[in-house]
Parts: sequence; structure tokens; C-alpha cells
Amino acid sequence: MATGFLYHSDFLDHNPGMGHPESAKRLSSTLQHLQKQPWFADLQPVTPTPADIPLIENIHSRQYIERARAACQSGAPFLDSMDVGISRNSFDIALLAAGAPLKLADAVINGTIDNGFALLRPPGHHAEADSALGFCLFNNVAILARYLQQQHDIDRILILDWDVHHGNGTQHTFEEDPSVLYISTHQYPYYPGTGAYTETGIGRGEGTILNCPMAAGNGDRDYEHAFMEKILPKIDDFKPEFIIISAGFDAHVDDPLAQMNLSTGFFHWMTQRMMEMANKHCQGRIVSVLEGGYNLQMLPLCIAEHLKGLNQSQ
Repeated sequence: MATGFLYHSDFLDHNPGMGHPESAKRLSSTLQHLQKQPWFADLQPVTPTPADIPLIENIHSRQYIERARAACQSGAPFLDSMDVGISRNSFDIALLAAGAPLKLADAVINGTIDNGFALLRPPGHHAEADSALGFCLFNNVAILARYLQQQHDIDRILILDWDVHHGNGTQHTFEEDPSVLYISTHQYPYYPGTGAYTETGIGRGEGTILNCPMAAGNGDRDYEHAFMEKILPKIDDFKPEFIIISAGFDAHVDDPLAQMNLSTGFFHWMTQRMMEMANKHCQGRIVSVLEGGYNLQMLPLCIAEHLKGLNQSQ
């Protein structure tokens, strides 16, 4: 089993402002921890390249792309909302973050790796077609899904989002599209306010959105019940050809931005379940992309559990 690991030091240069929770330390502390693990050397390094603008345009309007470019280059402190802090090089780094999962997907498709994880920032699942939101500039996983369909002729794609915040941007991108199944576990009601269980898709996409809203304080047993009773049966019915994970780790009990109670080891459990689904339906093909996770001590441990699950080293 070859698991790809994607990282680039340029991801550290995106600066959303002093005191912002989405800081470069999220990645540097994680990398420092991972490099100490005996299995880290077994991971296959993958180098990212920026996404071309036409690939971004599959998800975001040209007007928004150019507005984001101009805002960053002008030195503006934020884009669209005060939670999306930016710096002069944030646009270029967001292009690199959007291109990163594409490189992992190429390696999975050509057989260089079996699956992979992208340790990147800025995150993406809140970004809408025409606006930045929730620390996110471009929707990295949505761009990847369209890339897989257009460049690799992959039809049915599953996006599983276990970030503690609902991926409004991802849902809105695909809610009318029957070829993409979007599943989300998230604290509800909570930011950004979307993700009710009644949101199941629109028109031809009806039934390809599965929201599993969780109450504040829910933990491992509640998530396990959602997986066994709702999520895994839905995946079996859909039979995806490729799995993308929006891997946020902010549902951890010690994360400062939410009120969920997942243990560190439960991220390994969820990864194992997705590996089983991938092996059953899509030749083990998974690309996982970092979203949230803001406790600088626990985030590295959670990501390590995720990587061990992908690499089947435990």
C-alpha cells in the first residue's frame, strides 16, 4: 500500500493576520510531529503545482477569481468577509492549494500511489462560486471533483466531509448534480448555518446530498451510529468510482472552535471505514485534503491517525 503525502513550504506563506486561528503553525507543527513517526518515511512524497485558472473556473466565476487576485495583490486585509484574512501572496498560494489535490489524483490514477493526503492551506470547503467564506478562497475538493470527471473520465465521485463545520460551498456546487454524492457530518446548528438533514439535493441532484447534523457534545458513539446506519449504506448504494475526503479535524474534543467530542483515535476509525468503502467500490482510490483543525497540539496527532489509516500501518 503506497500512500502519497503532499506538502510544500509555500503553504506557510499565506498570512490571514495576527491571531487568526488558520495559521501557518497548523502545518509546521503537524509536519514536525509526522517527521518523527517511524512510518513517515514509507509515505510517497508528491510535489504540488498551481492549478491553472481554467480549472478554477470549473467551480468559481472569472469575476470572483479576478477580484480575489486584485484584493490580494493590493494588500487588502481580508476578502469578502473578515474571517477570510489574506496577504499579498495569498492568491498564488490558494492556486497552489487548489492544484495540490490534482497532483495526488494524477498519481492515484496512474498507479504511482494508492491514495494520498494533502497537508495544505488555505482550506476550501466554505468557498462559494462567487465569494470567499470561512477561511477559504478556492474550493479545493470541488475543483478536484470536476478535474477527475473532465481529465480522467471518472463519473461517480463521493465527497465525504467530516470537518466540524458544514461545507456549504461544496454542497451548493453539487446539489443539482447526480454524479457527485456529498456527505457531511458537522455540528448543527452552527457556522455557517447550512447543513440541515432536510437539505438533500435539488432537481436531478435530489438524493445526492446526505447531511448528518450533530448536536454539540456528540462524540465517537454518535458518529459511529451515523456511519453505520446512514453514511456507509448510502455509499454502498451510490457505488463511487473515486473518494475525496474533506478532512477537517476540528470535531476533536480539544479543538477551540467547536463543541464536539471526538477522540483522537476516532479519525483512524473513520479512515478505516472509508478505506473499506474505497476497496469495495473504487480500487482503493482516495484523496484526502486538509480542511479545519485548530488545536496545535492535537491536530498533528489526529492527522497522524488519519495517515496511519490510509497507509494501513496500524
